Amino acid sequence: MVSYGNFSPMTEETISQETLDLLRKFDTPTICNVIELFDFRPRNTGYMDGRIQSCFPEMPPMVGFAATATFRSAAPPKEGDVYSGLDRQIESFSEIPGPPIVVFQDIDDPSVAATFGEIMCTAYKVAGSAGLITSGTGRDLDQVRALGYPAFTGGTICAHAYCHILSLNIPVHVGGLTVYPGDLLHGDCNGVTNIPLEIATAVANLCEGFVAAEEVMLGYLKSGKPTTEGLAEARKQTAAQMGELKKQALTGLQK
Repeated sequence: MVSYGNFSPMTEETISQETLDLLRKFDTPTICNVIELFDFRPRNTGYMDGRIQSCFPEMPPMVGFAATATFRSAAPPKEGDVYSGLDRQIESFSEIPGPPIVVFQDIDDPSVAATFGEIMCTAYKVAGSAGLITSGTGRDLDQVRALGYPAFTGGTICAHAYCHILSLNIPVHVGGLTVYPGDLLHGDCNGVTNIPLEIATAVANLCEGFVAAEEVMLGYLKSGKPTTEGLAEARKQTAAQMGELKKQALTGLQK
């Protein structure tokens, strides 16, 4: 039997579709850099570590809200088949405040078999899911790539063994990050980060300015024959623009 947690995401902040679309335009490192401007959390927290890798690094950024679950495959479920719980999991997507990202914690350590394959990912995508993350492993990668469905895993295993879902909508621990139901996540070929809901809109709005500030140095370095003096001036200009962005970020936090 699948246990079901109490879904209570931080819904005080409503994230608009416009904000989600804007976040999707930028890579995950840029999102992480902009979050740092807010001094909202320690810089070494809020993102998944190197155990979680993109299966399809060529795909554009994935943005959505965590639909969490625990999983195992080392032993048969007490009842039902290997897809036991899938229907109930998809039903729970309606409680997510936006496009769901399925986030699995594989209870087996090390992973015994694949968390997902073509059937599960097809079902998730049809139900509106923006992607999947698992601390375990995956399979059917060619087929899932063809779906255009982003997936992040700790590895690949060819079999599904006794795969089944244990619980839904509870906090899970994946790649060193505790993920709560409804958390806003952003992932691409560089990894996955959490975006605090309280600053998500402000983060989205500052990304373009951050990229422009970085381009001052990048543009100079690519200009032909950079000099030490010229680089120092470009770095000074970039720092000044970053400083203005930080002021905007901190001012926004005080409102």
